[in-house]
Amino acid sequence: MEPLQQDEPYGSLSGGQSGLRDRHRRSLIRLIFLATSAMLVVFACLQFLNANALLALGELSASAVLLISSFQLKNTKKLRWWIHGYLIFAFCFLVYIIAKPQASTTAFVWIFIMPVLSYLLLGKIAGFLLATPFMLAGSVFFYLHLDAIDSARVMIDLLNPLFCAVLVLAFMHLYETRRAEAQDKLVSLAETDALTGLANRSTFQATLARTVNESLRNKTPFALVLMDIDHFKKVNDSFGHDAGDRVLHHISRRLTERLRNTDFVGRLGGEEFGLILRDVENGGAYPLIEALRQRIESSELAYGAETVKLTASFGIAYWPKDADKQNELYQAADRRLYSGKRAGRNIVSEHDDTSESGHKLDSETTMIG
Repeated sequence: MEPLQQDEPYGSLSGGQSGLRDRHRRSLIRLIFLATSAMLVVFACLQFLNANALLALGELSASAVLLISSFQLKNTKKLRWWIHGYLIFAFCFLVYIIAKPQASTTAFVWIFIMPVLSYLLLGKIAGFLLATPFMLAGSVFFYLHLDAIDSARVMIDLLNPLFCAVLVLAFMHLYETRRAEAQDKLVSLAETDALTGLANRSTFQATLARTVNESLRNKTPFALVLMDIDHFKKVNDSFGHDAGDRVLHHISRRLTERLRNTDFVGRLGGEEFGLILRDVENGGAYPLIEALRQRIESSELAYGAETVKLTASFGIAYWPKDADKQNELYQAADRRLYSGKRAGRNIVSEHDDTSESGHKLDSETTMIG
């Protein structure tokens, strides 16, 4: 097997309930900052002409802050704080200009952008919680500016923006719900092995990289285990790929039944599996993996009138004893796995020399009866 290479993990970005993914939100909020900055300059000039000097100065100041801040958004680690800060300030400003009739008689139209920005940048729940109070406040101030509701014309003036605001909020809520569900399904397809339901190679690779980084920070050891089903090709050749698929599904259940909540298992491809056992000292993974080996050996898979007997070989490498880098650790576990397979299969090996530690059956270990 080739050593794993570190790529960007699918799971490293925000999920469906958090709005757009991180890189998309970062690009969008930067564009919003720049567009808002340019727009405020235009409105500031018009406010000066309209004799609203104080408001114009406020808009120019906000424009300068947004322009400078847009460059900080490229690498900031507190993107969510920037988004909340912008939205709260912008919504407060919009409610303010709605409350000031001398600012503009059509300022209320900006209330419709509140749910759009909130849902896109924050997601369904946070977007709803932020946008709704500001929309209600804007609606109240717009109502206060109307004449007494004593005619159909005034009622129409009130209901037009009110119904539009409700429809926009409902549409964004429905859209974000459906988008989040679709994104979660896509992420699941991208991260999961369709046959076994385990994490796929890419997700296992990302989790291993993340575990190494966490262990470097926290100085907590862990074990990497690589597993290979013995004589898997014989099952496919004798019964076909449907039997092979059932074997893979059967093995995946045996693995997940014995692991702790803190452990991680994935299918690396073919008949190869990987396990990450967190908070495990040197030698501490052997009892669990030996129990897994025995559990697989003692289990039998019925396929029609036949019975498939299975065994598996395991190679264990410990961080940081065997290696402190991802690829080197993987290579150590891979080397021990194949050392065990060359020594007769059905072995758990945690040393390069299988005679030091491991279990070996002298007889043929995978049989079809």
